[in-house]
Amino acid sequence: MDHATQIHALRPSAPLERLDVPARSLPVFRCDVLVVGSGVAGLSAALTAADRGAHVMVLCKGGIQETNTRYAQGGMAAAIGDGDRPEFHAGDTLNVGGGISEYDVVKAITGCGPDAVDWLLRLGMRMDRNPSGGIALSREGGHNIPRILHSDGTATGLEIQRVLGLAVRSHDRIDLYEHTTVVDLLKDAEGRVGGVAALMCRTPRDHPAPVLFEGGAVVLATGGGGQIFRETTNPELATADGLAMALRAGAVLQDLEFVQFHPTILYLAGAARFLISEVTRGAGGRLRDREGNAFMAAAHPDAELAPRDVVSRAIFRRIVETGDTNVYLDLSGVVDADRRFSSLARIAREFGIDIAKEPIPVRPAVHYFIGGIAADLHGRTSVEGLWAAGECASTGFHGANRMGSNSLLEGVVQGRLVGAAAASDCAASVRRFLLPKPGSAPPVHGAELSLTDMTYSLKSVMWRQAGIERDAAGLADALERLERWEDYLARLGPFTRAGVEVVNMVQVAQLIALSALFREESRGAHFRSDHPAAVEAWQLHSRVRWREGGLELGTSPVASPAAEGGVGQS
Repeated sequence: MDHATQIHALRPSAPLERLDVPARSLPVFRCDVLVVGSGVAGLSAALTAADRGAHVMVLCKGGIQETNTRYAQGGMAAAIGDGDRPEFHAGDTLNVGGGISEYDVVKAITGCGPDAVDWLLRLGMRMDRNPSGGIALSREGGHNIPRILHSDGTATGLEIQRVLGLAVRSHDRIDLYEHTTVVDLLKDAEGRVGGVAALMCRTPRDHPAPVLFEGGAVVLATGGGGQIFRETTNPELATADGLAMALRAGAVLQDLEFVQFHPTILYLAGAARFLISEVTRGAGGRLRDREGNAFMAAAHPDAELAPRDVVSRAIFRRIVETGDTNVYLDLSGVVDADRRFSSLARIAREFGIDIAKEPIPVRPAVHYFIGGIAADLHGRTSVEGLWAAGECASTGFHGANRMGSNSLLEGVVQGRLVGAAAASDCAASVRRFLLPKPGSAPPVHGAELSLTDMTYSLKSVMWRQAGIERDAAGLADALERLERWEDYLARLGPFTRAGVEVVNMVQVAQLIALSALFREESRGAHFRSDHPAAVEAWQLHSRVRWREGGLELGTSPVASPAAEGGVGQS
């Protein structure tokens, strides 16, 4: 990280420092592989490690079903159709990735797609079928061939969550701890991560109590942090916990400026921000402004099926130009729209909209964190003993922009690879006694801190100043506010789940703003209105980590750029 390195004198506070009892007095739970998170990546890792003979513990902040995975509607991409090949899938993924995808990672994950589908089928996953009985495949933005498989139309993530959850609950080498909020990573005297401190509820109604978990390998599969932004498709649990914990443990984080916005969420006063799948546009849905004008054809040759960053920015600009709060998705030209998109039709109907006849108000929302904890294909991070899988990891698979339906594929494939590697590593590791840092910053009584108000303020600042379009002035102002909030959160933030989540969100928001300010160009999901063009010299990964001197921000080269002519084109 020596290219254009910057040092920012910020020290992320550790929530564990506000623990008001001796850490050595806490109960300890021990296993071989400790998995934090119960989405597709975490459960795939847990099942694979357990099948390799490891004793696995899975920690879930909510119930096992409360994950981003269960809300994934678009489907899962895999090159299993006639005329498709993994190298075609790899080529499309690289085309969308904005020049910073890691070719070896892309090739490996897309190459494992057919096997991932077979594994899910063996576990009992139900997939939609075509009239001849084969797996039905659709096309989404960025994919030049239909390769998206679904379950019950738009319930693919829910079905994957169901199948993996059942397998985990029935596995005799996996212990599941629900309603357990992980607070911080713990290291031994040699600096190896070997466990976590957590707040655990025996039942959902219990008051959470601090406990320690120890594992020969610790896998973070905590998902993203969409709750940092005002408009998001993510559930309330998505508060960037894994990224913040990895930062405080000294791990390198990568490409955090790349936050993907889904172009279309239902936008009605009082309505939950319901994600409207890209499948609707693949089926012929059209985006129109208030006057009924279709505008995507002028923005990109693929119109409604352009990459998500293009569609999101086109919608954002049309909203600015018209002074409206949203645009509209017109499904009147889609045959049998009510049946094909039954969940959307049902929710829209409750708000008085017939999707077959009336346009649906939509706007973009934060959907997916492309950046995360820097990790290799097998999940190894820069800190010994710490692994990362799924959305919280940054392997270089997505590059600067995630292609639709690649995330569930990545979660299954990389999760299984991480589980196998972690099981092998923990078998060879020697257990060392953990040395958690004793509490040094007891809560301050007197001043009151409204976590709800701080959360709303954070969401608003990040949406306005680090959202779809950014500039230096807005980012610098956001950073100034975030640094001030971090300062008094370190003193006033309570040692509770909500207190930990707010600290995590503020710290990761700082990293996003810093990384976005650092990258003085526009690439993929990152757009700077004051630097609107891509710059060849910035065809690099951004990287950030915390050292005693502060936050160190720099770059690293793309390790495995695609060789010219080395990827098939569909």
